[in-house]
Amino acid sequence: MLQRLAIPAAKLLRSKSHIVPGQLLVTEHFFQVPLDYANPSAGSITLFGRSATKHEVPIFPPDELPSPKPWIVYLEGGPGFGNREPQDHPLTRTALSRGYQVLYLDHRGVGLSTPVSTEMLARLPGGNGPNAVEIQTKYLKLMRQDNTVRDCEAVRKLLTDGLPEHKARWSIFGQSYGGFISISYLSLHPEGLREVFLTGGLAPVGKTADQVYQATFQRTIERNAAYYQKFPDDAETLRQIATHIEKEGGKQGLPLPGGGFLTVPRLLTIGIAFGGHGGVDQVHTILLQLKASLDQFGFLTRASLAPLETFTAFDTNIIYAILHEAIYCDGPGSVSNWSAHRVGQSLPQFSWLSRDNVSSTSSTAPGQPLLFSGEMIFPFHFDTYPELIPLRAVAERLATASDWPALYDIEQLRKNEVPVYAASYIPDMYVDYEFAKDTANLIKNVKTFETNVMYHNAVRAKAEEVMQNLFTLRDDVID
Repeated sequence: MLQRLAIPAAKLLRSKSHIVPGQLLVTEHFFQVPLDYANPSAGSITLFGRSATKHEVPIFPPDELPSPKPWIVYLEGGPGFGNREPQDHPLTRTALSRGYQVLYLDHRGVGLSTPVSTEMLARLPGGNGPNAVEIQTKYLKLMRQDNTVRDCEAVRKLLTDGLPEHKARWSIFGQSYGGFISISYLSLHPEGLREVFLTGGLAPVGKTADQVYQATFQRTIERNAAYYQKFPDDAETLRQIATHIEKEGGKQGLPLPGGGFLTVPRLLTIGIAFGGHGGVDQVHTILLQLKASLDQFGFLTRASLAPLETFTAFDTNIIYAILHEAIYCDGPGSVSNWSAHRVGQSLPQFSWLSRDNVSSTSSTAPGQPLLFSGEMIFPFHFDTYPELIPLRAVAERLATASDWPALYDIEQLRKNEVPVYAASYIPDMYVDYEFAKDTANLIKNVKTFETNVMYHNAVRAKAEEVMQNLFTLRDDVID
């Protein structure tokens, strides 16, 4: 059962505005909210957000102050990533043209909202002592979508203070994991919402982590087929690179210039890019650089290795790794137990995940290419990324945790009165389309735009088309 807690208004620590070319007024806000809403005495954290509205210079001074424009809040995906600046975001122009002011709020623990890092966790009271694993684990458990919803409500109460109830509600726009937060918002505090927009964010409500990965591994297999159809020679290229890594790096892997290690399994995780527009070519470019280095020099140069260090931002956005499976743990008794790793090991196409395989290059059938994984987190991430290596014990504790709070209220979703407008991508490698359909059918008052010609990052890659279709769902009628 969802825990509904009293939400005090956030405290504004400071804010400052500046004008951006293009008639945009951007304000940077720092808010203070409780770390644990169930235990307000446990301290506070800082949230950061940027708001954007039109910068207007009237010919005549207005006789009175204009009414505040309605808010729309963008919730970024991940989990683990902060927001870009408003002038660089595709939502800004659409939202301002439709009369909103926009708030880009960094989720707790990411961006500039008391961002989590290995050193920061170690500096928690007791975070470097004999109980460090328990203390750090407890802190990280507070970084999921249920508390992000509470943060949003706290900020909403501050920013809309004094407005009548119908004007104090705001709109939210959830991309990917931001959609998961949005559905938790509909479950916990629908009274704060006017409308909800989702892009690739129809969370797999009611599905276990194992069910999620069984589905997304199949999508990943399909994207691998598309990759090798476009770049068939890369099957042999990948084996050449993998053979070199295993020969020169041994079991630990090749040391990377910035720390950590390149192993064959880590290399194969760059298939995460297959889920977005341009991802197939992005992976090909990585292999092209590595092969050129081997062919010309017989070793992997720093220039060829550098893109791999930042390909997935686990070192700078550790929540993306350490809490990724936790977002599928909905309530007490739900345990992830390294779900992606277990599911992948059961599939012959991903036999390189098995601990029994000494050589990744020999772990597939003759003539079959090595397959890349998708948006999955594996235990070996905590052996190969320098920022994650010290957190291996904490990651293990989170993977075996069973005392997670509930994230969704199915009965509340069934009677939902808040309009929801969702873009759903049929070939989505991250958020399975069939599960998304189940969720759309579960939640009352959902209108869905579905397409098989867009991928998960279409809100950026195909922004104009996505925005047009979403707002058409809101503004047009269906005969």
